Amino acid sequence: MTIKVLDKETINQIAAGEVVERPASVVKELVENALDAGSTQIGVEIRGGGIQLIRVADNGTGIPSNEVELAFERHATSKIKSPKDLQNIASLGFRGEALPSIAAVADVEIVTCAVGEKSGTYISLEGGVVTQKKGQSRTQGTTITVRNLFKRVPARLKFLKSVPTESGHVANVISQYALAYPEVAFSLAVDGKESLRTSGKGKLLDAIIDVYGVGIASKMMSVDSTQQSWTAARGALDIHIAGMAGSPELGRAGRGYLSFFVNRRWVNSRTLAWAVEEAYSGLLMTGKHPAAVIDITIPPDEVDVNIHPAKSEVKFHNDGEVFRSVQRAVRQALTAQMPVRQVEDVAAPYKATPTHSLEGLWRTDTATEKPAIIPGEAAPTLLASLPVLRVVGQVMNAYIVAEGPDGLYVIDQHAAHERVRYDKVQKQREQRRPEVQGLLEPATFEVTPRQDAIMKSCLGQLSDFGFNVESFGERTYLVRTVPAILAGDDWSAMLKELLDTLTVEEKSKWEERMVASIACHGAIKSGQTLTDEEMGSLVRQLEQTDNPHTCPHGRPTIIKLSAAQLERGFGRG
Repeated sequence: MTIKVLDKETINQIAAGEVVERPASVVKELVENALDAGSTQIGVEIRGGGIQLIRVADNGTGIPSNEVELAFERHATSKIKSPKDLQNIASLGFRGEALPSIAAVADVEIVTCAVGEKSGTYISLEGGVVTQKKGQSRTQGTTITVRNLFKRVPARLKFLKSVPTESGHVANVISQYALAYPEVAFSLAVDGKESLRTSGKGKLLDAIIDVYGVGIASKMMSVDSTQQSWTAARGALDIHIAGMAGSPELGRAGRGYLSFFVNRRWVNSRTLAWAVEEAYSGLLMTGKHPAAVIDITIPPDEVDVNIHPAKSEVKFHNDGEVFRSVQRAVRQALTAQMPVRQVEDVAAPYKATPTHSLEGLWRTDTATEKPAIIPGEAAPTLLASLPVLRVVGQVMNAYIVAEGPDGLYVIDQHAAHERVRYDKVQKQREQRRPEVQGLLEPATFEVTPRQDAIMKSCLGQLSDFGFNVESFGERTYLVRTVPAILAGDDWSAMLKELLDTLTVEEKSKWEERMVASIACHGAIKSGQTLTDEEMGSLVRQLEQTDNPHTCPHGRPTIIKLSAAQLERGFGRG
């Protein structure tokens, strides 16, 4: 076949196919340009899911009149000047492909007025070609209108989803950048109706309230930590982790409430998602995922933002260090701030309604059922550690009742003992010094074919926890030692249940599941009568754990009935 250079129209449509996947892609590129221009107000309007119309207006620095047409040339940008700039990118855009790519697949109009200019400039383009240019009145900033998206590539239209779905993708883009830039006031109108408006006051909590509502914002905890790492090649490295993470009780069915920004660039990252999920290990109920808004500030030369045409993915020079920094920062925030669940939190939906911006977590005043925070004042911290508790007794052979300095505490004895055992096993695992119990005689352990495949793969992990296991024929193993914490328990039943939950494909989750399984087996059962000494010992041990509020499966270990609630219940409040 003959080799030839493609014509300009084909080249532009190929480039557009990489950058413009759907209407939300256009909105993302235009919003990023507005942010790079220093805008403090960004208004977005769409119609027909963004296919009929997309309009983005900002109050940024604008484009000088003599550069407006140049902005629609491929690879024309003001953000980099040489190849070395690609190693130190601080802006959201830098390729110079967004505007020409959009103009290649839609009709575009732009009105812009740059700093220092007395009037604005208007141009319109069809098929990437300028059809009209004139002066037009406008305050400083830029408005770009995109009509008839994919007009020239109708085949792309059949790959789009319904209008509501495409509108949802656009709303997600605006929501994410509203969270990344809380100092910018965003608005979104969908088919003539306002869908989202943020205050732009500069506080992340305000942005979370605007995007997700008070119900979620009230259960978010601050994350602010600088983690220092060191690599032989690059030396010391500071990684700053900031944002907010949700209380475990805020667990969601999917990962849609996880937002990640790297140097304020919205990104999708499996590394970051897994790091946050790991931080919640043993705190969330099975099948639930955390909610978090996390921004990682890292030297620009430590991250490659140029690996994806739409700039939606990044690659870190040291994934492991970033993973550990995020995991530690979120875990520290959870252990330092996670509150004891109030009885009213368990029994009824949250009742507070915001009327002002908040400087901390919401809490409900038990006497008025209204937010008990004065605007502008910081909310009091709910500490992770428990107060000293005096055991009063046991009810239903399942719950321990204890008195604290500020109310009555009810402790689920099984969940509490699971937490105690979990922390003990976890610490031994981290120190690589498991306590083991030798069996009087080696025991044989038979498995099914499926269990055998898992067993062969996880012998190393089992050894780390104190199991001394060796092959003893076809689908049979010889067990010489077990974890000391399982001494006297049915360790073989635990091991078989564990093997049934593991898969070869999920090796990264094996150790965590082993910890949880060992903790659960042998824990005090619901319905088991306890003596005063046993109850007191359990409460003391629970007080010493890192996360006394939930069991390893994410269920609460303890709930609180405050003194004010008791008084109100007896008509004294």
